[in-house]
Amino acid sequence: MRNRQPYRGRREEPYKVNQKIRAREVRVVGDYADGGNVVLALDDAIALAKDNDLDLVEISPNVKPPVCKILDYAKFKYEQKKKQKEIKANAAKVVLKEIRFGPNTDDHDFDFKLKHAIKFLKEGAKVKAYVHFVGRSIVFKERGEMLLLKFAQALEEYGAVEQLPKLEGKRMNIFIAPKGSKK
Repeated sequence: MRNRQPYRGRREEPYKVNQKIRAREVRVVGDYADGGNVVLALDDAIALAKDNDLDLVEISPNVKPPVCKILDYAKFKYEQKKKQKEIKANAAKVVLKEIRFGPNTDDHDFDFKLKHAIKFLKEGAKVKAYVHFVGRSIVFKERGEMLLLKFAQALEEYGAVEQLPKLEGKRMNIFIAPKGSKK
């Protein structure tokens, strides 16, 4: 049995290049193929790539014959990495802000927390409002539900309710997403 080196941060290449391609013949596409699409023996395709100081890269290995392209592999990898980074940067990062109520929250406190929720929704953050029931206050479930529905109604023009009030343990939650974002 062969003794293998442990994994040390090295990843397998996503594409097979030059001698690592295992097919006998390949379909070469692109600028260096006659007419943009030609089937060649693997050795001829690699020789064509070497003549142009480039690499033969297997783009689509699951077809017969595998599709390859002649290009600068280092530059190709750099472009792929750059695209992935750009996609990651453009991905929306969802911020979730929490607002806590008690089942007996007063009108002034309610208005104060409502202003904060409006600010959060305008900034594009989701809001999770919850009523926390402590001790015997759990018998006032209806009061908590009414409070959260009143809260959602007051935020109607700034956000859309993602999830209606739902009791989970000692908390009743409601989720509100900013208008303009998709559910």
